[in-house]
Amino acid sequence: MGHRASRRDFLKLMAASGLAMTFAPFVEWGKYLPNPSGAAPEGKSKVLLGDGSQANVHTFPVNHAEVVVYPESDDRVLNREAFRTWQFIRLPKEMGGEKGDASAFRMYSMVCLHLWCLWKYFPRKPDPKDPGRTVGGNGQCPCHGSLYDVFTGEAYLGPASIQGPPSNVLPRLELEVDSGGGLWILPPNWDLKKNGIVGYGRYL
Repeated sequence: MGHRASRRDFLKLMAASGLAMTFAPFVEWGKYLPNPSGAAPEGKSKVLLGDGSQANVHTFPVNHAEVVVYPESDDRVLNREAFRTWQFIRLPKEMGGEKGDASAFRMYSMVCLHLWCLWKYFPRKPDPKDPGRTVGGNGQCPCHGSLYDVFTGEAYLGPASIQGPPSNVLPRLELEVDSGGGLWILPPNWDLKKNGIVGYGRYL
């Protein structure tokens, strides 16, 4: 009798595991991701590039992106955490990237809203198969193919695009340019209707 009961329990466990895996992509995993709400500084922060310099509107290339850590701490290990990883983008010319103000830039959380892989920006360039058209100029997740509109942060293709709001729009940091062209991150409001929540999303 005990043998039958253990087999039944095993089958129940397997069925429950299968059900969990089936619905895993639809769970709002971002609610459980560590978020920077308690770590963000109160004042403005410089947009610091990988070489330690401050991003500047006069030198940062159009149609280009770099990984930026925010909020940055004194702990190198902590700075590698996914929720502190942002894609700092100067938009393509067609999207206003040549402007000399903050509207030429975007800064989005790199945590894909589907299953938390890190997406990256692919610059807009001529299509090698058809030089008359362009490809890229979007955010692409390598894991499951979600594509993001870098002008708005909204997913328009792949699994992230079929998730309901706010889980289809990337969290975004607001930027400011000073008189010398230096770029600054304004203090964020980690609210779904403001800057959003890393791994969970933002309402447009």
